[in-house]
Amino acid sequence: MAVHSTGETRQRNPLARLGERLTKSVTQLEADELKEDSVRMGCTPMNELVDREVATVSGTVRAITLRPRVTVPALVVDLYDGSRTINLVWLGRRTIGGVEPGRYLRATGRVTYTRGVPTIFNPAYEIVPPRAH
Repeated sequence: MAVHSTGETRQRNPLARLGERLTKSVTQLEADELKEDSVRMGCTPMNELVDREVATVSGTVRAITLRPRVTVPALVVDLYDGSRTINLVWLGRRTIGGVEPGRYLRATGRVTYTRGVPTIFNPAYEIVPPRAH
């Protein structure tokens, strides 16, 4: 819906929406859907995260990496919400059941920027069922 200066709301022209969909790439359409899902779930868009603030983010798991260390392993999940990627890092974990590429997650924790990339260490998380997002 569009809000006009008179305060009235109108439905967007369906042909205009179709035109937008026809001119965008599949990647951009998927990113737009992820952004809409994130906002609908009440999450902070990843391109708006503030350093050292607690945030709830959601998105699709793009990659999972195990960083083996001599003392403590670290499981790193790249989560994408259509605007940016964030690293979710679980220290001392090698796997997390159900977390795999393509899954949709919601995670909460304190954001820190590591080498310019937003990161949450040991976040609280939930796997969101496909129909819920």
